[in-house]
Amino acid sequence: MDDKKFICPIEFTLSVIGGKWKPLIIWRLVINGTLRYGQIKKSMNKITHKMLSQQLKELEADGIINRNEFFEIPPRVEYSLTEKGITLISILRSMVDWGNQNM
Repeated sequence: MDDKKFICPIEFTLSVIGGKWKPLIIWRLVINGTLRYGQIKKSMNKITHKMLSQQLKELEADGIINRNEFFEIPPRVEYSLTEKGITLISILRSMVDWGNQNM
């Protein structure tokens, strides 16, 4: 997260989880727990590798997800929610409820 100061809490929240892909990435981690990059990509077949990589880096920088790299052959990277990321579950559950009621 940059050093930008926010006056509105909604603006701040959207700066962290806003956009098309971030809530979906977080929700995949809520539902499935720890996932490898390829598992996230496969579950979101319309996201490009570049966009997924960018979104994961931003979520990691904002303290929402952990990136755990294993130096083995073949190398693997796993992603999971941080404690801060877990605090977003109620927001996403509300979005799911609203979507189910209004789809």
